[in-house]
Amino acid sequence: MRVSHKLKILLIDDEPAVRSGIRDFLASHGCEVEEADNRRAGHEAFRSRRPDAVVLDYLLPDGETLELLSRFKETDANVPMLILTAQSSIELAVRAVRQGADQFLTKPVDLSALLLLLRREVDNYRSRRKNRAQQQMEERCTSRLDPFVGNSDVIRRLEEQVRGVQASDSSVLLVGETGTGKGVLAKWLHAHGPRASEPFVDMSCAGFTRELLESELFGHERGAFTGATQARPGLLETGDRGTIFLDEIADMDLQLQPKFLTVIVEKRFRRLGEVRDRRVDIRLIAATHQDLGELVREKKFRGDLYSRINTITLTVPPLRERKEDIALLANRILQTFPREIGRNAMTLTPEAESALLRYHWPGNIRELRNVLERAVLLSSHKALQPEDLRFEAWTLTDVAAGNPSLTLAELERRHIELVLAQEGGHVERAAGKLGIPRSSLYDKLKRFRCTPSRA
Repeated sequence: MRVSHKLKILLIDDEPAVRSGIRDFLASHGCEVEEADNRRAGHEAFRSRRPDAVVLDYLLPDGETLELLSRFKETDANVPMLILTAQSSIELAVRAVRQGADQFLTKPVDLSALLLLLRREVDNYRSRRKNRAQQQMEERCTSRLDPFVGNSDVIRRLEEQVRGVQASDSSVLLVGETGTGKGVLAKWLHAHGPRASEPFVDMSCAGFTRELLESELFGHERGAFTGATQARPGLLETGDRGTIFLDEIADMDLQLQPKFLTVIVEKRFRRLGEVRDRRVDIRLIAATHQDLGELVREKKFRGDLYSRINTITLTVPPLRERKEDIALLANRILQTFPREIGRNAMTLTPEAESALLRYHWPGNIRELRNVLERAVLLSSHKALQPEDLRFEAWTLTDVAAGNPSLTLAELERRHIELVLAQEGGHVERAAGKLGIPRSSLYDKLKRFRCTPSRA
């Protein structure tokens, strides 16, 4: 397959005629060619230009190039190396390959064959580099994946449930409020499940039209709709043999749900604009902050799809139900900031920890992270103080914008929690700010099962 941008080739040969012939041919086919006529110049060019591939003569005025191969490989072991020589022998070819050469060609070289080899080797190199980067990213993510940070009873019960089903290949439904860490748990289930070595792909169903979500999931053929200028695989094909994580599955359009049910039951699907079935083997992990059972009763979600996706249901608790975990979570989050946002590690003063515990966290762990990140970026202190935390930045508008499907009652509960937190848990002041009698606020606290930190 041809690469999509210009190849950067380093050409090392002491014969000007040979260099000019190869250079002109490669340049005429869209390559950028850097030249050197000895080992020292070649080594300097490699270090400064970092080419996609190297073409080098076996013998140069200052010695053999096999030693140079080793030095190149120490800098980047994956850059393709093609050796040219007028002294073809099996022994020499074996030595060159052992030193790191990818190809061994005899002069005079067939320029078309050289170009074909360069393109193939560079494609392989870029694939290896991409796979390596992906693997490193996944290893970093996996090492940080811990959805069970804390010592609260609710998180220990969740861990016990998850570890009991982690070896299963059945569908999993994660339920819980927005920001509780359902996505982290989904990644953990994949990383510790039977498909850990296969792809993990995720997508949120919220905010997509039916047509766009269908195209993203199933892919499309060229000409399937206006703007479909070429065929494109969907997430199902990308995640074949692996795990598909669909967040906010309650927002999937009713007309699309039967088609997705076919994927789960019969393991087949069609791209948009396609007439033949494709086979796919996936494990589904779905998540929602809504009550799917209630949506089924209201005929807003298909009952047969619901019965297929909730083989295993796990409830991720809100942060307000695991207050004893907040300080530990906060410090764990703070430890990640030096690497992720380039700021020195910071700690929390006891007063700041107390402020975190008094707050009701309507946005859960996601809000906790946002509050801490903002505090670290803006604070001039060595340790975070209560005034650095700025809880008021999370407003009712933010809650509604992040959760367009929240019910009015849920918005009311979260707003009450927000005002209570701003007033330090003082019910009378919170009632005044809300514009309702204190007795009415107590009734609402009882109905919403909110517990103020002080009366």
